[in-house]
Amino acid sequence: MNKYKQNYPAFLMIIFAILIWEGYVAISQIEKYILPPPSQIIIAFLEQWDIIFQHSKVTIYEALMGYFVALLISIILAVIIDNNRFFKQGFYPILVASQTIPIIAIGPLITAWFGFGILPKVLVVALVAFFPIVINMIDGFNSTDKDLINLLKTMKATKWQIFFKVKIPSALPNTFSGLRIAATYSVMGAVIGEWLGASKGLGIYIRNASNSYLIAQVFAAIIVIVAISIVFYSALLLAERLIIPWNRESKEEI
Repeated sequence: MNKYKQNYPAFLMIIFAILIWEGYVAISQIEKYILPPPSQIIIAFLEQWDIIFQHSKVTIYEALMGYFVALLISIILAVIIDNNRFFKQGFYPILVASQTIPIIAIGPLITAWFGFGILPKVLVVALVAFFPIVINMIDGFNSTDKDLINLLKTMKATKWQIFFKVKIPSALPNTFSGLRIAATYSVMGAVIGEWLGASKGLGIYIRNASNSYLIAQVFAAIIVIVAISIVFYSALLLAERLIIPWNRESKEEI
């Protein structure tokens, strides 16, 4: 009930926006191929459901594959950066600077190098998703209580004992924040990769529908993308509650 009370204003705002949208299109008599009403989008979604579902499976697979590649790379980089001062000073600025390069600019290069198969889409997703994970993980390691570390050192704890028993638990809240952000980015990355060149996926579906001025189908695919992103995000929230329940409880108490 508490969750319902917290979220119902958002649901009301969404319903209100849909009604305004439907009414505006009806009153203004704007062309449907420019701005279709929500009712037409629903009809297009129902008519195209089988096709959208097949494209969605491809996008979900690419997003998940790229996400887990990003997670693996992030763990390796975060551990190396946290345990090697030289590597941290040398690589961390490059890591931050790399995010100033638009993914849409290097996407065609990845496609040219690796072709039009699933690999370039997975790489695009990994490039988009790994940065929020690795940065939040590093920040989590850096936020570890120094007094606790010093206490374990006085107890003759090894470097790796301190890392596994103190730093990793301390970094988990920040890490899950990065994981949730990356989860939504991964779907976006998969769609971008498909947009640049693919035969299946929601990205190519949107591009083909847009080129044919089937804007209702474009909106239907966008709704599916949003729904997939919400499912990914919710799955990470559930995992966070199961793995570090004390973190969510402390937030709810504030």
